[in-house]
Amino acid sequence: MALTNFEGAVAVITGGASGIGFATAKALRSKGAHVVLADINSQGLQQAEEQLRQQQPATTRAGGILTMVTDVTNEEQVEELMRQTSTNFGRIDLVVTSAGIGAGGPIDSFSVSQMQTLMNINFMGTYICTHAALPYMRQQGAGHFVFLSSVAGKLGVPFLSGYCASKWAVRGFASALRAEWYNSGLGITTVYPDWVDTPMVQKEGEVAQIMGVQVLLTPDQVASEILQAVADGRPDLTLAPTQATSLGLQLYKEDPDKAEQLMGASFYERIARLSSNQD
Repeated sequence: MALTNFEGAVAVITGGASGIGFATAKALRSKGAHVVLADINSQGLQQAEEQLRQQQPATTRAGGILTMVTDVTNEEQVEELMRQTSTNFGRIDLVVTSAGIGAGGPIDSFSVSQMQTLMNINFMGTYICTHAALPYMRQQGAGHFVFLSSVAGKLGVPFLSGYCASKWAVRGFASALRAEWYNSGLGITTVYPDWVDTPMVQKEGEVAQIMGVQVLLTPDQVASEILQAVADGRPDLTLAPTQATSLGLQLYKEDPDKAEQLMGASFYERIARLSSNQD
């Protein structure tokens, strides 16, 4: 069931101290929602709360704000996050799993610990948050989740094998749950954005250069699209502003084998051009 009215709704947002998470909190609060920001970055959370309180909505009654330092890979901390949300606001209407990390490089040098960390945060963090919020939504008979995947959850991208694996896992998890929750009053919108101007992307400077990354989306743009998709009850929100990404997504639908070959050929052509420019 779509969440069509955000005024008075209660939203939990992981990764809420920055990037898409913080932008979504701003957008929700501008519509009168109560927002609960969770992040492992305590200083960032404090700054985010201060900014939200300074930006009081002009036309809508301001919702409440709660911040909690939370490691999304820690089951006890996430359960406490949901418990405190219910205690303070009486319900949980929306959970946005925005907490995530990125890491890239050739699989030869991508360590087991790097892969495990990606899966723990990007996928298991989503799973743990869903599992912890579900009892409250079951009791209400309604609730909505927003899972942050990526276009890398629909494409096979060289040098991003670990990141792709974690985001494809989110995609598969969401698809199975939508079938499992058929006619239950519970919904999921899975978000697949292309590169967004966030701290995570900014950290991947060298890998981003090798991959020819074009950052055309802002967190505020993504947040606005997320709220509209939730209100419309859409299961899939894919944001692909570049022609190359759009073509890649279309080809993966029509001919996955050919898409993989072209992704590989394009990637190594780019590396060759970069090498020749440096000589």
